[in-house]
Amino acid sequence: MRGLLSSRFGAFTPARVVAGDHDLAGRNIIVTGGASGIGLETARALALAGADIMLAVRDRSAGERAAVHINETVGSDRVVAGTLDLASLSSVAAFVDAWGDQPLDVLINNAGVMACPLEYTSDDLEMQIGVNHFGHFLLSLGLARALMNAADEDHAARVVSLSSIGHRLSPIHFEDIHYRERPYDKWEAYGQSKTANALFAVAFDERFAEHGINANAVMPGGIMTPLQRHLTQEEMVAMGWIDEEGKVREGFKTPEQGASTSVWAAVGEELEGVGGLYLEDCAEAPPWSPERPNRGVMEHAQDPEAAERLWIVSEETVGMSL
Repeated sequence: MRGLLSSRFGAFTPARVVAGDHDLAGRNIIVTGGASGIGLETARALALAGADIMLAVRDRSAGERAAVHINETVGSDRVVAGTLDLASLSSVAAFVDAWGDQPLDVLINNAGVMACPLEYTSDDLEMQIGVNHFGHFLLSLGLARALMNAADEDHAARVVSLSSIGHRLSPIHFEDIHYRERPYDKWEAYGQSKTANALFAVAFDERFAEHGINANAVMPGGIMTPLQRHLTQEEMVAMGWIDEEGKVREGFKTPEQGASTSVWAAVGEELEGVGGLYLEDCAEAPPWSPERPNRGVMEHAQDPEAAERLWIVSEETVGMSL
């Protein structure tokens, strides 16, 4: 039995330190949801290392402001913004068409929604799994040719799928994924979507590793970002995330620290040719245990049978297959 993969970095290493030893000149990288939070810091760290970055964002104006901000930090025009609404499969398809077959070295599926009220996407999919999983599924499948075009004998192309310890809240409820019949629970729905993100990496890597693309899932850690937009202060106090004065509790990461595992998944030498894993704190996560409830990965998020079943459902849902 092999040991868990690790790196010289830790939970609170800044993302730019993780990327710092790499020369990414000539590499093309897409970061979804890159206008704020850990997506912005992921893009900044990779751009500082020389990569050309596309911020794929729903709000094009916000994305362009973020691109200008990062380019000012970098001192070079390496970052641009493109329009991508993951709640619309037609928008995803348009983004894929606009990218075409130009080589794509890394796709970072970072965007997400958390704990929103019951809503449905324009394609009548429950919003959290619709955005977090199905939109990214179509994006990844649509860009597979571009990823293959970037792979060579020296390095594989990579897909990074942002999951969360929230996956422990729910496996995939295949009998009613979109809450047509069962009562809606915003946290269960979030957990289901984050399980889907982890299972996606398992199934994608199984299919594409032989074509020079590896996929891994990432748990970034606890970070205060716009992801919490649907939560009230009272809810976050009750969960122990902040105190009564709004101060973030000890143990939370800064957005740049939260971006570090995504950056490691994108460029880490330890992960060359390796996929299907669930990563956290710049290392492969151990199995979840009740003694450490906020770390590790549960079996249902790495189950190859569930990953295969979800892949088939996803192909049917988005109307695209290999």
